[in-house]
Amino acid sequence: MTEQPCPFCEIIAGRAPAEIIEAWPEAIAITPLNPVVRGHILVIPREHVTDFVDDPAVSAHTMYRASELVLGMGSYNLITSKGRPATQSVFHLHLHLVPRAENDGLALPWYSGRSRKTTGQQG
Repeated sequence: MTEQPCPFCEIIAGRAPAEIIEAWPEAIAITPLNPVVRGHILVIPREHVTDFVDDPAVSAHTMYRASELVLGMGSYNLITSKGRPATQSVFHLHLHLVPRAENDGLALPWYSGRSRKTTGQQG
């Protein structure tokens, strides 16, 4: 079995196309291939780390750039995953910045849109 090259490393190296929104010395921001809503952004460290626990310093710098990018731009979800069961499909750290609006209908995997019964549960 031949291991496939990392698609984000290929973009960072200039060997694969991407719509680059912003570039910094340690990270880039791109539009994903299949954005879930208009304005969906991926922030990706230039250094290949598998996920947010692989290298906390790289994760922190990437989070810094993500927050800097959307500062003052309204409501956003910041989403990342660790492991296939957590929906990680590309094993290079990347942060999804997803713009949100009141009643936009976009449900996150752990939120169905249904209200909970009053049982004292908290999320």
